[in-house]
Amino acid sequence: MSNRLYTREALVAQRERWKTAGEHVVLTNGCYDILHPGHVRLLESARSLGDRLILALNTDSVQRLKGPARPFFNEKARAALASSLEAVDAVVFFDEETPRELIAAVLPDVLVKGADWNHFVAGREEVEAAGGRVVTIPLEPGYSSTAIAQEVQLRAGASRPKTNIRTAPNGIDYSS
Repeated sequence: MSNRLYTREALVAQRERWKTAGEHVVLTNGCYDILHPGHVRLLESARSLGDRLILALNTDSVQRLKGPARPFFNEKARAALASSLEAVDAVVFFDEETPRELIAAVLPDVLVKGADWNHFVAGREEVEAAGGRVVTIPLEPGYSSTAIAQEVQLRAGASRPKTNIRTAPNGIDYSS
């Protein structure tokens, strides 16, 4: 796994080093289970708002929110993909329903979410109370993990059972 993957504790320490060096830190979060151009553009836009970008990824417990067929790729695979992106300086997992506790520990200078979350940005109060700002970035039209998943199922034929990519019907284990 990449050296960009941090534990929460190691990330808090790294954030302090970046702060001491005068670097502005941006944080965004999400599941990122089907990485698509909309995700990449959001991450690039977020990175342009500071010197360092932290991506907080939901652990596989995101099933509680998205349903039993999600995420499509496990947390290890999603972290490997995210870590390979030039815009991303650090990846960290959070297991809670929202990343509020993580955000309160890291206290980024800028907290970013896609504009579809204008109604609720977890950690907003903590970041603003510390003098930071919250930015929502417009979504890239035509890209949505849910819509992509639905399109794949339609193209595969409605009669086929829904499968999780990690447990493919051909028996190949995509979990690593």
